[in-house]
Amino acid sequence: MGTAAVNSKKASGRATRAAKRGRGKLAPGTRARGLDAADVAIAMDSAEIAVVVALVRTAGGALIGAYREPLGGRPLLLASLPLNAVQPTPFQRDLSPTHAKRLASKIDETAAFLDPLIVVRGEDGRLWTPNGRHRLAAAKILGLKQITALISPDDGLAYRILALNTEKAHNLRDRSLEVIRMAHSLAKQRSAAKESQYAAEFESAELLTLGLAYEKASRFAGGAYSSFLKKVDRFSERTLAVSLRERENYAARLLEIDAHANKVIEMLRKRGFKSPYLRNYVVARINPVRFHKAKKGDTKPPMPIAQALTRMAAAVKNFKVDSVSNADLAWIAVGAGSE
Repeated sequence: MGTAAVNSKKASGRATRAAKRGRGKLAPGTRARGLDAADVAIAMDSAEIAVVVALVRTAGGALIGAYREPLGGRPLLLASLPLNAVQPTPFQRDLSPTHAKRLASKIDETAAFLDPLIVVRGEDGRLWTPNGRHRLAAAKILGLKQITALISPDDGLAYRILALNTEKAHNLRDRSLEVIRMAHSLAKQRSAAKESQYAAEFESAELLTLGLAYEKASRFAGGAYSSFLKKVDRFSERTLAVSLRERENYAARLLEIDAHANKVIEMLRKRGFKSPYLRNYVVARINPVRFHKAKKGDTKPPMPIAQALTRMAAAVKNFKVDSVSNADLAWIAVGAGSE
């Protein structure tokens, strides 16, 4: 064996031994976080979980145990609940029957329902799950009597859907509809709250505007307008009720722009253009902030959303179909592919 091969083998052996020694250890410079083992367990009669203990008993469920989750120390109750005692939050994304059936089939194959639902107390006193709609539906398909749940006294978790829901990837329509449903619910409960207070729950301002558009037109091509809205849409300092009324106007204008864009697309098709990127191309051409590049740390939009929509509406009405070339469409296709 040559010297180079011997050295390579030795280096590989050292790397393997180092990896084994490092298993279970924190990366260099990382500080240990969270609770010690002695601080995790909670007595079942603790005042921290008294409210959710009462909910479980009222629902006819069985208490299993309680603990503080080891990262943030929030109290959680592990319980078994009657299946009909748990409902998905009313603003959660729509159920996909196909996904629920597929999930039920896989759970049945393993003969074990291992992933507890996250459950909180809903606004009407019932038990809500913000992240388990499809698992709940799968349990019903399987005919389960009980379902395990991690119950939190923190009602605010009901509005952290996007962070909690990992069982089926959200597309833009799912995310937008869930966010606007949350906003409607919060506007009724907390009329004086500002929209900007819920930036973490809503994730991104344009999802509110897109959600209102999807409510009016479920087949709306929101993905074509997402990039534009990201640049001009910001959370409002007004109350949720007031900001939602403003956003309804923005959504209506966006749908009107899209209706004109559809006419342009149809004219382009009649001229022989068959690219799947026609909508992306038309929207890019009428986007008044298309070439704007945000500077690092700059949160101010290049122009107010109302002004941007006005300019976009004018651009789509004056769109010159005869100025379009196949080379332009090819450029858009490359951009879409990279995204």
